Amino acid sequence: MHRFKPSLQFPKSILYSYLTTLHRKTSRQFSTHRTHLDNAGPMASVLRTRAVVRFRGPDAVKFLQGLVTNDVRKFSETMGESTSTVPTPNLPSVSPSPVYAAMLTPQGRFLYDFFIYGPARPDQKLDGSGSGPGPAPDDLELYADVDGSVLDEILATLKKYRLRSKVDIDNVAEDFSCWQRYGMKLAEESSSVEEPEAASIGWGSTVDQAGISASRGNALGWQWHKDPRLDILGFRGIFPSNTTPPLVEADKETDEKNYLLWRLEKGIAEGSTEIPKGEAMPLEYNLAGLNAVSFDKGCYVGQELIARTHHRGVIRKRLLPLKFVDNSGKEVEQKVAPLSEVTSAASGKKAGTVTTALGCRGLGLLRLEEAFKGLGSLSIQGQEDVKVEAIRPEWWPSDWFIEHPPQRATA
Repeated sequence: MHRFKPSLQFPKSILYSYLTTLHRKTSRQFSTHRTHLDNAGPMASVLRTRAVVRFRGPDAVKFLQGLVTNDVRKFSETMGESTSTVPTPNLPSVSPSPVYAAMLTPQGRFLYDFFIYGPARPDQKLDGSGSGPGPAPDDLELYADVDGSVLDEILATLKKYRLRSKVDIDNVAEDFSCWQRYGMKLAEESSSVEEPEAASIGWGSTVDQAGISASRGNALGWQWHKDPRLDILGFRGIFPSNTTPPLVEADKETDEKNYLLWRLEKGIAEGSTEIPKGEAMPLEYNLAGLNAVSFDKGCYVGQELIARTHHRGVIRKRLLPLKFVDNSGKEVEQKVAPLSEVTSAASGKKAGTVTTALGCRGLGLLRLEEAFKGLGSLSIQGQEDVKVEAIRPEWWPSDWFIEHPPQRATA
């Protein structure tokens, strides 16, 4: 399988110009799939914009614990009862839940996001044939799914912080691919009898040959995990690049841009382009609500701003899903680009900025006091015929709206 392998770093102006051209070319195509996405059953996408990094060595957990916003100490502990794979009645725990986390600047601004996967139990890891236990690794191995567009930069930054830590940091993007399994029915039925097959194929599990055959899967040691951010996002995993993951049928594999649209409609950003690197404040981009931040762990780079903002309890701007419509409320296509300013009709002032756009959908960082004043109150600066409808995600905690309750029904 061909892997996306970035080699150059582009200025932000060029990057956003590329994204603007891309979303204009593809928006009409994806608007025709909106009904399909809203009602589709399980789909799967290989995430070519993501890459895999491996951490190996006795200090792997300690090293990450001092760098990222979430607590990763569980990866060095004995297996507990909680697993991220969907349980089957007779299947023991085989691996800890993955962790979603961010790495920050010393000033507390967002740099990179990580999906960190722990090891299987050595006594349950399958050998190459999938028929029996494999050898235990000499050192602990952790894997991280990261933004592929800044992979070289991530590796350089991690190695800068390594110092004398006994951990090797390797680019294994050619060997592994990131996948997401999602869809409306999957989100609604993630605890149904359909999903236990996911746990019966892979590292540390009893090999279910019928399940493998039905899903065109492979039993060499990798599993689907519930997305650590939100249940509605479905399942995520890393798999060898020369295999098709279990439960991915030929007619269910779809382009990654469908996954992007799926996330946009739920108000969830991912990666260093959608969460501006070196600029974004993590709590404004809702990372606490996406289980990316532990407020109980010890110190890590950039912790001070996160802790101060959290304990102050006042967050005036948040990332929101947006819909672009005309004066009659009809969705409009191909008219809004990233970095467009959103203005308030009431005050005539800037209410926020569009951070990501695809067709008639997008994400925007908006002031909450302006976001939910009703249809027609927000528009794109310089394009007053394009109205901006801010939508309250269903997954948002209710206390985020104590001061600014929404005046629209949720989408």
